[in-house]
Amino acid sequence: MEQALLYPLRFEPIYQYRLWGGRRLGNLLSAPLPGDGPIGEAWVLSDRSDHPSRVADGALKGQTIAQLIAQYPCQLMGRLAGKFRRFPLLLKFLDAHEMLSVQVHPADTYKGLPEGDAGKTEAWVVLEARPNSRIYAGLKPGTTEAELRTSLKNGDVADHLGCFVPKAGDAVFIPAGTVHSLGGGIVVFEVQQNSDVTFRLYDWGHRDAKTGRPRQLHTEQALACIDFGNAAGGLVTPVMQSTAPVEREQVFQCAHFLLWRVRANAPFRVGEPGAPRVIVCTEGKGKVESGGIAYQAGKGDVYLLPAGNGGWTFHPCTAVDLLEIGIPE
Repeated sequence: MEQALLYPLRFEPIYQYRLWGGRRLGNLLSAPLPGDGPIGEAWVLSDRSDHPSRVADGALKGQTIAQLIAQYPCQLMGRLAGKFRRFPLLLKFLDAHEMLSVQVHPADTYKGLPEGDAGKTEAWVVLEARPNSRIYAGLKPGTTEAELRTSLKNGDVADHLGCFVPKAGDAVFIPAGTVHSLGGGIVVFEVQQNSDVTFRLYDWGHRDAKTGRPRQLHTEQALACIDFGNAAGGLVTPVMQSTAPVEREQVFQCAHFLLWRVRANAPFRVGEPGAPRVIVCTEGKGKVESGGIAYQAGKGDVYLLPAGNGGWTFHPCTAVDLLEIGIPE
């Protein structure tokens, strides 16, 4: 089984109803949106038992990412084989038509994590934004737990949060323990630890259209997770690594994930021999090629590049913007 030659793996998106969502992900991804309600998230790589990603095409069509890691650990994960119980990242597109709840995610050290789950550090790359879009990231300096509790009673939590108007291309880092929210017609790509643990602190008066009721808050759990002394979250400045013939910048570097952004008209290398990488086409189109075999990649396409290949070349057909994601060793 380990001798099988794995190819760039594209997965069927898993669409998620969210009351704050919209319908713009249908313009970004080729798979049609279900129904006519608000879709807030498209999970494009998920190794979770409740929402497992399945290969969209090729000889391995229908296989889950968990099955592939079990069958081809070295071919898929390379040097990382055996290090993780499951693929350690969860990748999504978000369409936040309305504001998400003001929320916080726990760190790995939080004692109340569900069994087998991790904490949740995440980051966003803004793909689309409107004049009324907003991102809230982190508490204003000096905010105390007592002040935050009072603001929850008064309904003025936003006054204690760092806020800015985002634009396409912005990069935002949200370490675990950071209070955050976003919305107002914004579309982002999200990279995060493989966790689905969220504690809502405040929900802007939202009511679920399906039930007519407010959503549950998790005030005490959220307050217990907030890192009141950490101001590391928020807008980040990418580090330019090359400008010609290909513009490449490192956007995020943390203990859980690495992310680069590439802008190019000419062919360039992607992937890393001996380690898995994920590429996300956010603008333009081209082909991922190795050994004379090419795989089409257009806006919204996400590919997992197996570790067992000696590296891939991306051939743009037009000017292309690409995100490349790695897992720290």
